[in-house]
Amino acid sequence: MRIGFIGLGSMGSAMAANLVKAGHEVTVWNRSPEAARALAGATAAASPADCFKGEAVCTMLADDAAVRSVILDSGALDAAAPGLVHVMMATISIPLVEELAARHARAGIGYVAAPVFGRPPAAAAAQLNIVAAGDPAARARVQPVLDALGTKTWPLGDEPTRANAAKLAGNMMIAQAIEAMAEATALTESYGVTAADFLDIVTNTLFASPSYKSYGAHIAKGSYEPAGFKLRLGLKDVRLALDAAAAKGATLPAAAVVRDALVEGVEGGLGEHDWSALAEVAHRRAGLKG
Repeated sequence: MRIGFIGLGSMGSAMAANLVKAGHEVTVWNRSPEAARALAGATAAASPADCFKGEAVCTMLADDAAVRSVILDSGALDAAAPGLVHVMMATISIPLVEELAARHARAGIGYVAAPVFGRPPAAAAAQLNIVAAGDPAARARVQPVLDALGTKTWPLGDEPTRANAAKLAGNMMIAQAIEAMAEATALTESYGVTAADFLDIVTNTLFASPSYKSYGAHIAKGSYEPAGFKLRLGLKDVRLALDAAAAKGATLPAAAVVRDALVEGVEGGLGEHDWSALAEVAHRRAGLKG
């Protein structure tokens, strides 16, 4: 397939490379053109609109502002080729998903929400888990694209907001898991049990799951760089989850606690660190850090 790919950060660059490896004809665009030129086997586009000229385009951008700027304000959507399917893989707000779906429908362009679960190593190994929602015909057309990027696609029906709601809920749960480990190790270290010793126990017994093991390893080592997922982006996602819940009249008390800790982390200079640096916030609160 002729595929455009927009957004070549730590996740996007690995994903686009896997599309090239799968034999697709890939055109890429990134705000920093060096990243586009460096992607072997892909064609660097001069503008986002150039990526909307094929059969499908994937976008992996940081937040609502980036999506609005690159996809809508740039005129890229207006320049889309007839029959194109846009695969939105970013974690964005529910209102923006609704707006994008409506704008694409008016333009006669397919829109599939397909955010992913997985860190950069999983992206590089094409082992992402992808939650996808949108028009069934559009999803079927881009399934070969999703197959090149992940181990499984989890279909959630024809309403794009469902995929993004699931992604926000999943990221909220990861943030809560990190906060749980952060607080637990603050307790154990107060009594002389190191984070490494405690987390070795619980991540191999009570909480032997990928998120606990992966982020627990960072906390055990006290190492939060390079960031697999930046703390400031975690704050963005938890805020989006709280906003999505509020729109339905629901409250998320635990998520609100994690949001406050993430805010404290950003204000304390940890925004560019991996979001497992929430442990630093909990340990400072416990008087274990200066």
